[in-house]
Amino acid sequence: MRRGGAAPGGEDAADARRERIRRYVLTGAPGAGKTTIARRLRERGHAVIDEAATDVIAYGQSRGDEEPWNGPKFLEEVVRMQRRRQQAPPASGTAVQFYDRSPLCTLALARYLRHPVPAALDAEIDRIRRENVYESRVFLIHPIGFIVPTAARRISFEESLAFARVHEEVYRAHGYDLVDVPPGTVEERLALIEERVRTPS
Repeated sequence: MRRGGAAPGGEDAADARRERIRRYVLTGAPGAGKTTIARRLRERGHAVIDEAATDVIAYGQSRGDEEPWNGPKFLEEVVRMQRRRQQAPPASGTAVQFYDRSPLCTLALARYLRHPVPAALDAEIDRIRRENVYESRVFLIHPIGFIVPTAARRISFEESLAFARVHEEVYRAHGYDLVDVPPGTVEERLALIEERVRTPS
């Protein structure tokens, strides 16, 4: 249990900094341009938290597992990395963070793959709801009309659309307000997102 009277700059101050941050999630179909948008947001000076699943997949493949998403601990590893990154101390002065996916995307992945939802994921979803970790406004990045396969992305465009619908259903079921980010240039999409962040109400 935390005691009162913590020194300035101590645990209470760190908690206060985290609580002031507005955390926005970018979600949507694989290949829709979400990670490109996240990269450009970072280049424009925003704090961006990278997608965990892609990094977990890359690590597994580097160790010889061609399809780590089929492993029994894959979802737990993803949600563990998401939580660790979300709880990492923010840089001084950070007021807004953008997240390339959240644990609700991991839940959508579990449903799409028809994998059991691990207890760790249920617990994390309960925590982010209880602590109001993410803003209720979530940016839904719409597909651009095609998909570029990668080592971590091996589904067709049609499959990606079905996967996107699962994401939309999950976020709506958990009470989030989805902001549509339609196809367009990266700059057009960035402008839409930044404008909605400037007017959070």
